[in-house]
Amino acid sequence: MVKETEEHKRSQLDKFGEQVGHRAKRKQQARERSKRTVWFGFGMFGLVGWSVAIPTMMGIAIGIWLDRKWPGEASWTLTFLIIGIALGCLNAWYWIKQESGHE
Repeated sequence: MVKETEEHKRSQLDKFGEQVGHRAKRKQQARERSKRTVWFGFGMFGLVGWSVAIPTMMGIAIGIWLDRKWPGEASWTLTFLIIGIALGCLNAWYWIKQESGHE
């Protein structure tokens, strides 16, 4: 029983070591890519903009369609506009996080 726990601890340490090594490698790669140009910044700016704009526009389109199909007191357009903006911001956050080299 003691031997099994020692083996389990050892395997956990090995997994932890692999994770640390993987993160260190990603960080090193990010540092090597740090010499980015202005064009990279413009591209990233565009990516973030479109990743917010497209879900927002889709939300508006769905909302308008629902307002025409099932009109009511609540505005479907406003509801789906907010949902689209939220999804777009999450999408932009994901891309920024990926590009910054973090997991």
